[in-house]
Amino acid sequence: MSSASTSAPTATRMSAGARRELILTAATRAFAEQGYAATTTDTVAREAGVSQPYVVRMFGTKLQLFVEVFEHAGARIIEAFGRELDAQPFDPDEPDDWTRLGHAYKELVEDRDFLLVMLHGFTSAGVEEIGVAARESMGRIFALLRRTGGTDEQLRVFVAHGMLINVLVAMRAPEHLGEGGPLADLMACAMQEFRPVSG
Repeated sequence: MSSASTSAPTATRMSAGARRELILTAATRAFAEQGYAATTTDTVAREAGVSQPYVVRMFGTKLQLFVEVFEHAGARIIEAFGRELDAQPFDPDEPDDWTRLGHAYKELVEDRDFLLVMLHGFTSAGVEEIGVAARESMGRIFALLRRTGGTDEQLRVFVAHGMLINVLVAMRAPEHLGEGGPLADLMACAMQEFRPVSG
């Protein structure tokens, strides 16, 4: 048997693109857990299993890295809503169409890291670059939702419903439904289908 056939397989070198995605995923976990202020590029590097200088070389400052992570989360919302709106015609007076769009969002917020990164971005908007990214992201999402043809009131209710779900999931309310009481009642209201008023 030749030495070539008995030697161990050579490890495949990770491409720069794959390593970039690895770091973005690690950064999402780190920022979700600790927030923008408490997270360092060293924290992200340890989470990703790379060196801190490599993170800085690839993304620049912590601020630049956070903005990219935040914008990536916003793009996931755009993609999810866009996919549903492209899948079939949307009738703003048809409750099932709003429900379909709402389910696309509920699937996203089941990813707790995604949700917390979005919330950290909103609460860190006092940092100018993060504030710009947060405002632009919300603007793009709302512009896409206008494709539903819904009224201002329908869109307001839909967005507000999503924000309420964000807060409840962030405080882990769904995990405490068995405790009953007013919070369970609120959860029952919030987790109903996304059905804005018509007209």
